[in-house]
Amino acid sequence: MDRPIYLDYAATTPVDPRVAKVMMRYLMKEDCFGNPSSVTHVYGQEAKKVVDLAREQVAALIQAQASEIIFTSCATESINTAIKGIAKFYHRRGKHIITLKTEHPAVIKTCEALERDGYEISYLTPLFGGLMDFDLLKETLRDDTVLVSVMHVNNEVGVIQDIERIGELVKSRGAFFHVDAVQSVGKLAIDVNKMHADLMSFSGHKLYAPKGVGVLYVRQHPKIHLEPLIHGAKQENNLRAGTLAVHQIVAIGEAFVLANEYLPKADAHYQLLRQVLLDNLKDLPGWLLNGDVQHCHPSIVNISFDKFTNQQLVQRLSGLAISTGSACTTGSLEPSPVLRAIGVPIHLAKNAIRISFGRETTVEEVEQAAGLIEASL
Repeated sequence: MDRPIYLDYAATTPVDPRVAKVMMRYLMKEDCFGNPSSVTHVYGQEAKKVVDLAREQVAALIQAQASEIIFTSCATESINTAIKGIAKFYHRRGKHIITLKTEHPAVIKTCEALERDGYEISYLTPLFGGLMDFDLLKETLRDDTVLVSVMHVNNEVGVIQDIERIGELVKSRGAFFHVDAVQSVGKLAIDVNKMHADLMSFSGHKLYAPKGVGVLYVRQHPKIHLEPLIHGAKQENNLRAGTLAVHQIVAIGEAFVLANEYLPKADAHYQLLRQVLLDNLKDLPGWLLNGDVQHCHPSIVNISFDKFTNQQLVQRLSGLAISTGSACTTGSLEPSPVLRAIGVPIHLAKNAIRISFGRETTVEEVEQAAGLIEASL
């Protein structure tokens, strides 16, 4: 049986063969399998050396310092550590947090948990299409606002927020700024300093590294303090106890190196694929492109069809591996809260599918996908 065309790269990416090759060298006894905290012997020293190199590799892509890179198990852990860590450590400064209604569940659910602990969360409604309403943000920022958390590229519709402008406003009011950059790293240039980011979260498996490893950037100048989620020994600057997964860490380091190499080609590649898809669909009746069209990353295309619900359409499109929204909410029969928040009518929100491209996606695959969509309508 032929496997479907994979167009769900926003959910996960395959491990790059070059990443897998590097990763395998840090698992077995004849290679570098040591505990990087055991620096009294060569096995631990070798492991610490490659972990330190991975920090440098990650930092280089985002214009940070290696000492500002903390390794975690996933982006969700990074996000929880950032938001809860700031909230708990700086609770005397204020207990008000601002985010958008269109954020990933990792942010929304973390904020909801803090609400149960007595924090006040402002969930901002974006402008129609998904962009930040700057007037609303200005009105909502207060003297006791301790943190603002905003996603760079939305994982469902691809809307690109003006992170630099948001960060400048947030910092002018004395609050901390966290950015979920899971969907933007490797696709857009990231400079944590120009973006005024105090904290930034990343995921390995969205960047051709394996599942089970993430990154949290934590600014050191001026130094940001966090209350850790996981207590124990002193790994990761006392922010994340637990033995480091060296094989996972070297893998994400290599993935960041490859992402840096690919970055100059990324925009043209994704723009071409998106244009091919839309050109092939343009004469079909009854579909709508969701999100602010002028400010969406071309790697993510969210489309509503008036004839079928997204569940029905996915079943009809068995030759395509696509999704009905965030992988973390797949299976829900409720319309996407992201689509509802950006102004998509409820019946069209229920009829939306997400197509997302990767580095390996070809024009031929996109043309075949468009043909399958046409045949299913």
